[in-house]
Amino acid sequence: MSITENLNKIKSTVPENITLVAVSKTKPVSNLMEAYEAGQRVFGENKIQEMTEKWQTMPKDIQWHMIGHVQTNKVKFMAEYVSLIHGVDSLRLLEEINKQALKYNRVIDCLLQIHIAEEETKFGLDEPELKEILNSEALKNLNNIQIVGLMGMATFTENQSQIKKEFQNLKSIFDNYKKLKSENSNLKFLSIGMSGDYQLAIECGSNMVRIGSSIFGSR
Repeated sequence: MSITENLNKIKSTVPENITLVAVSKTKPVSNLMEAYEAGQRVFGENKIQEMTEKWQTMPKDIQWHMIGHVQTNKVKFMAEYVSLIHGVDSLRLLEEINKQALKYNRVIDCLLQIHIAEEETKFGLDEPELKEILNSEALKNLNNIQIVGLMGMATFTENQSQIKKEFQNLKSIFDNYKKLKSENSNLKFLSIGMSGDYQLAIECGSNMVRIGSSIFGSR
């Protein structure tokens, strides 16, 4: 099936109120343009340099989401245009995003990454660290970022009940902290679910899914 057919098939299974992020990392601009022509406007990349090159050549009504782990020294390369940074896992990184956003007079939306998997390799905050950031005085001074939600990655396993348990755990954390609204923190988005488990994630309350191989084919 073509990229267009894949995309249309997935869109038919994703409710309209859920943001579909087409994960286009390592894929050529021609593939992204096929998805763009089919109506897709939100793309996710995990390498800032690759995303920046695509941003420079592609239409400017695209929302670019940084979905990979972010190093503080690379933030400056995407601060001009990035729409949403998914994997923020420290106050230090938030401070750097704020500093770079200020240079462009922008407010950059961020998701805080929560560690929900049983694997040690995944990045993310635990619940006490999340609470500490959201309640910190330092956050109140960051006027050029907005924390708009949480994201997480489940354990890489075939065990659906384990994945479901991890997704439900993050949904419960999301619901608890959603009430903590402030000037630069307003949790609206829960970004969980990828090609293999997005329908389960939606059942568990996700409203943003990151789908790559089911649209563009395997890497």
